[in-house]
Amino acid sequence: MTAASVQPSTLDLVTRGRARRARRRVVVTSVLVIAVAATYLVSLMVGQTFYSPAEVWGVITGQLVPGASFTVGELRLPRSTVGLLAGACFGIGGAVFQTMLRNPLASPDIIGINAGASAAAVVGIVFLSLDQTPVAIIATVGALVTALSIYLLAFKDGGAGARFILIGIGVAAIFNSVVAYVLSRAAEWDLQAAMRWITGNLNGASWNEAVPLAVVVVIGVPVILWLARDLELMRLGDDTAAALGVPVERRRVMLIVAAVTLLAFATAAAGPISFVAFLAGPIAARMLGPVGSPVLVAGLFGALLVLVADFVGQYLLGLRLPVGVVTGVLGAPYLIFLLIRSSRSGGTL
Repeated sequence: MTAASVQPSTLDLVTRGRARRARRRVVVTSVLVIAVAATYLVSLMVGQTFYSPAEVWGVITGQLVPGASFTVGELRLPRSTVGLLAGACFGIGGAVFQTMLRNPLASPDIIGINAGASAAAVVGIVFLSLDQTPVAIIATVGALVTALSIYLLAFKDGGAGARFILIGIGVAAIFNSVVAYVLSRAAEWDLQAAMRWITGNLNGASWNEAVPLAVVVVIGVPVILWLARDLELMRLGDDTAAALGVPVERRRVMLIVAAVTLLAFATAAAGPISFVAFLAGPIAARMLGPVGSPVLVAGLFGALLVLVADFVGQYLLGLRLPVGVVTGVLGAPYLIFLLIRSSRSGGTL
């Protein structure tokens, strides 16, 4: 038997590589699903008063459990549900933009999309006295208009890359100034509601925020997962993706609309929670390796990050901090690291 005859063929190597990546994806996804479920359960059980899993399950199934029915059913359950859904939306939306633009800095909270939603929502709250559902609608419109405006301004050579990011950062600065001005004009009773658009906050979260967000997740996430294969091909470049049969511009617009809708409703429910969209995509990509769409894993990691950050901010620091403050502490060093790496590599992220 010759050495050549015992060497695996190219087809065998490709088959083994695919199987290995598939196993890795299943393992990573399964671990994250278990971690999210466990963290969600802990967030319902632990607080000023501890409730057992049986008591929590009784509340979820509609039983009357003294004490737990109010604390868990009316306070913890909607808060944790909004945190889980908003984190998933931020993670998925961030992964879509970072993959589509082939740059980890192309996160919605960096390039102005979250700022556009926040500015629209704050104007709606302070000047128009809108309730939650109209605020969600106007935030969605603001985010969509912002994203499409940035895209049109950066359309030269496909509208991707550093130009899109730089224009987005400038747009974010403009909208942050709008938010600051509106808050300076806000009445005292509007200020608290508007402040959640500054840091991201799950305090006061209710089913009024959770239900619309859940509806958007049920509709929007399957659309993005359906487009995930084309999104992955777009990572190779517009010309390559088009050569492989992807209608690039049509898919890009569909992805922008779907991702921005998720981001806008998440922002309407919980505020622009800092750096979740920024962190989830790159970390998901590192978990999965260089091949395969990180969208689903980014959504799971985003949900886990928000739930953990909210728990830490409530119970582990000695004072109650908004969830956006905790995620900001985590995300800011990573942003600095990316910028330093970009500078040292001559601008390549």
